[in-house]
Amino acid sequence: MTVDASTGGDLRNPPAIGALEPGEVIRRLELSITRRLDGLLQGDYRGLVPGHGTEPGETRRYQPGDDVRRIDWNVTARTVEPHVRESVADRELETWVVVDTSASMAFGTARCEKRDLALAACGAVGHLTSRGGNRIGAVIVGAGIGGADATVIPARGGRLHLQALLSRTLAALATPPRGGADHPTPSAGLTGALERTMRTARRRGLVVVISDFLDSGPWQQPLRGLAARHEVVAVEVIDPRELALPDVGVVHLVDPETGGMMEVNTADDRLRRRFADAAAAQREVIARRIRSAGADHLILRTDQDWLVDLARFVSWRRQRVDALSRVRP
Repeated sequence: MTVDASTGGDLRNPPAIGALEPGEVIRRLELSITRRLDGLLQGDYRGLVPGHGTEPGETRRYQPGDDVRRIDWNVTARTVEPHVRESVADRELETWVVVDTSASMAFGTARCEKRDLALAACGAVGHLTSRGGNRIGAVIVGAGIGGADATVIPARGGRLHLQALLSRTLAALATPPRGGADHPTPSAGLTGALERTMRTARRRGLVVVISDFLDSGPWQQPLRGLAARHEVVAVEVIDPRELALPDVGVVHLVDPETGGMMEVNTADDRLRRRFADAAAAQREVIARRIRSAGADHLILRTDQDWLVDLARFVSWRRQRVDALSRVRP
């Protein structure tokens, strides 16, 4: 177990929103990330996607298999031999984080709530990609001002900007929209936020979508549009009680999005099996929609060590990119 000696907190668990002061939440989050993940995404990289970069580099003699479109005709004319110009990857990364702050994110029965994991994932992405002149921005779902469906935080660099971004994200997650007829959730939801990101993130970069993806809207189409231009990672946040019901007798369940209430007898074996089957089918549909959109899929659970899951995902992703770069000319 990793323990914060200054506070006695377990660094495997994200800091709880609402239980601590906002400044303390962000401080503990940064401490967890820097102690356990620092350096994971650092180092040289060829570019945002496997393949050649965009900046002109040195020239070399043409070899069979080289792309003829990369032939430098001026050098070829001077040397009377075909030459191609290498390209250098643009090392300045622009990252956009789409954070779902809908009412369903304020739920959790294990180590933390889903909104705690959402903030932790946002902080990890920020701390691990915002160095070396890189920029990060955010689109906060359902936190629009004046009835808007999303709030946009422009992409900028620097530690102060990252802290401000996390503070605004924390504030939005700490006061999620209230469901029910008197407080309806935003109509566009995740779909509208992804469409807003498509219009905002004009420069090729990385887009990380953090949500439970319970939004019934057609979010797959804008997610596919983002994946056509950017590298996209979909971070799905799950609580174990969304996958299976425990046998605890009669309980009252409330839908945080609509305010609807239902009395359920969890002692019924058939009901628990139907619930588990329906939940598994729902998650499979979500996973299939994410894969078909061309995005990478990371699952974070409130009952597991999120830092370990994130580290494994990043290692797998880097190995895949390295393998593709060796295969491609």
